[in-house]
Amino acid sequence: MASYLTGLIGSGIGPSLSPPLHEREAVHHGLRYVYRLLDTDHLGHDVGELVRTAHRFGYDGLNITHPCKQAVIPHLDELSADARMLGAVNTVVFDGRRAIGHNTDWTGFAESFTRGLPDAPTRRVVQLGAGGAGAATAHALLTLGAGRVTVVDADPVRATALAGRLSGRFGPGRARAATRDDLPGLLAHADGLAHATPTGMALHPGLPLPAELLHPGLWVADIVYRPLETELLKQARALGCRTLDGGGMVVFQAAHAFHLFTGRTPDTERMLTHLTDLVAT
Repeated sequence: MASYLTGLIGSGIGPSLSPPLHEREAVHHGLRYVYRLLDTDHLGHDVGELVRTAHRFGYDGLNITHPCKQAVIPHLDELSADARMLGAVNTVVFDGRRAIGHNTDWTGFAESFTRGLPDAPTRRVVQLGAGGAGAATAHALLTLGAGRVTVVDADPVRATALAGRLSGRFGPGRARAATRDDLPGLLAHADGLAHATPTGMALHPGLPLPAELLHPGLWVADIVYRPLETELLKQARALGCRTLDGGGMVVFQAAHAFHLFTGRTPDTERMLTHLTDLVAT
């Protein structure tokens, strides 16, 4: 029986459902599969040290989450084309002596969006967050045909840098940066809002923007999945907005990572059922 040792590096990851998502799917493939949490808050090590230690101890691969998706890059030997293009890594595969970074976030979000909001208009999209997850979601939206994505981040320099990279890939005018002060005007005329910050997670509760900026004409997509119904989605649904929770993204990115780790093709419908069961417990 083939065996795999994998894990997740990030901050405040105790509530993560990645271990049971991966391990339950592995059972159906007849694999011995262990998935461990390597929380930087508790272990007191930075992401580079954790990657090197995991490699030395025989891990087959790692997932990387907030706030390490960009910080991990200097500690890797090679990047996939997607990871290099996005400047963010959420999956590391150990291949002999090499640590290779991949990005399954953008494909995970794209698949979730296509499935959950299949006919949503995307002429004008506002995105909150320009970190590693934000780079993935904005790339996915533009790949799916969004007319323009306006990026807003607590760090205006980071928002400007991401918008510049996106415009370089997708063409002038397809992405731009704005500030939080611009949100009232932007959202009044936007088709949708993509949320790609940690706000709303169990350890970061609350709303990422004033609730009064939401309106029924918006769709709202959140990447947070713990809890599955964030305060943002709760407020948006109460107004009649179409919404997309972070469950689909976490399942599809996990499925793509599982395939990279094992070479096996996971059953995403089964994994979605696992997520529903796990959230209910």
